[in-house]
Amino acid sequence: MDKFKDTQWNVVDEKVLENTVQRCKERDIIIPTYSQMINPETVPEGIKEELSHIGLWDLHPRNLFRITWKNDPVENGGGFDGVNYLELPSELTGVKAKIYILLGKYFPTGSHKVGATFGPLVEKLIRGAFDPTKQKALWPSTGNYCRGGAYDSYLLACPSIAVLPEEMSSERFEWLEKVGAEIYPTPGCESNVKEVYDKTKELKESRADEIVILNQFSEFGNAVWHYAVTGRAMEEVYEQNKNDNQRFSGLFLTQGSAGTLGSAEYLREKYPHIKVCAGEALQCPTLLFNGYGGHRIEGIGDKHVPWIHNLKNMDMVADIDDEACMHLIRLFNEKAGHEYLRIQGIDQELINELSLFGISSIANIIGSIKMAKYYEMNESDVLFTVATDSMELYQSRMKEMRKKFGDYTVLNAAGDFQRYMQGITIDYMLELSYWDKKRMHNLKYFTWIEQQGKTVQELNAQWYDDDYWSSKMHAYEQWDELIDEFNERTGLMKKYT
Repeated sequence: MDKFKDTQWNVVDEKVLENTVQRCKERDIIIPTYSQMINPETVPEGIKEELSHIGLWDLHPRNLFRITWKNDPVENGGGFDGVNYLELPSELTGVKAKIYILLGKYFPTGSHKVGATFGPLVEKLIRGAFDPTKQKALWPSTGNYCRGGAYDSYLLACPSIAVLPEEMSSERFEWLEKVGAEIYPTPGCESNVKEVYDKTKELKESRADEIVILNQFSEFGNAVWHYAVTGRAMEEVYEQNKNDNQRFSGLFLTQGSAGTLGSAEYLREKYPHIKVCAGEALQCPTLLFNGYGGHRIEGIGDKHVPWIHNLKNMDMVADIDDEACMHLIRLFNEKAGHEYLRIQGIDQELINELSLFGISSIANIIGSIKMAKYYEMNESDVLFTVATDSMELYQSRMKEMRKKFGDYTVLNAAGDFQRYMQGITIDYMLELSYWDKKRMHNLKYFTWIEQQGKTVQELNAQWYDDDYWSSKMHAYEQWDELIDEFNERTGLMKKYT
């Protein structure tokens, strides 16, 4: 294992680190620790006072302290409270198990990806591995990751570059323009990750000294943030709500970059008997069938297995039909859909919150229901999932659906509810054997060894070395020490102590 020990906590270049310290000092940038993102009640009172005058999406460096699941659910001036989540009732899900969904809407940019991008960028800044005075952060992505990266880059005074498929929603491109990111659209849709990689490689080759690539599929800081922050948020919600007859039974998350699945590493430590299910689009069944294809569930990765995905920690794979997701965004957001849901006994308060679920969030809900049905879960079982973002980022998709299918009626709503919610089945699911997991793990070879320069030795270490994943996930503990040292060098925390 010594050959693969983390070097995340080693200072790479003291001169670069000094440049970064000076840049942050000039721009009044204070970096929060992971401990503060886990427990924002520990944030200094003076910073909380400043946040009371700052909007949730404002391009202000103090919003780095809002990279947490515990923001007040308001657009302006909010402080911190408990974890933002919803419980989905059986009247909606059709299953007896409790399903809790954490809400990404109340992060800056409306998505938890500001956390996934905080990890990779900040660990380089605090180690002198990225010089914001000379280099640009390149965020290859299929959507929210490059938005989160561009946002964090702006707050940390780091120039940024976004590379993403041209068929992603127009809202993404419009927002990236507002924060001044260089934008490079690539051919294709959500599934066309290789084209994103190809453009990234081209840019790196032509601007080698200027560009630092922060690839969400290979940057462990992505998964580490979810291990430290998201996993604990789920644990907190469960412990606050459980009764003596309940058990933490399962976690469902679409694979995407596999960053959010980093929370499964933490939860497995706390609740060893949970089942973890990784989801993907049926139209691009990479894990399930070694398959490929295009799909419309924006926000989940495709046609390859992320380097940071620990397949050994998975129990199941479930594929989600993108047709179901696209019909359910109408059921959840159209007036006629709300009318029908009221008829079905869904509480109006929940109906008012359904816009908190973006397309991939709905895929996570469907997957959680499939998982509950597969394992025949009952009232004693508790499942968790995540709403990465909300429908605020997909209004253009709603317009496209209306143009294609016409006005949405109560009859349409009835059909969609019965077919795509109550009619969810356990097809296209696989409970994983040891060899199923290894088959999926071995798919990493073709992307990461043949194309991206990783080594077979490390690929094998991911599978055979029991300490590999644990050492990666616990890196944040040392990063917190480096963040404290960095803030001390800028001297900006002194006024709050």
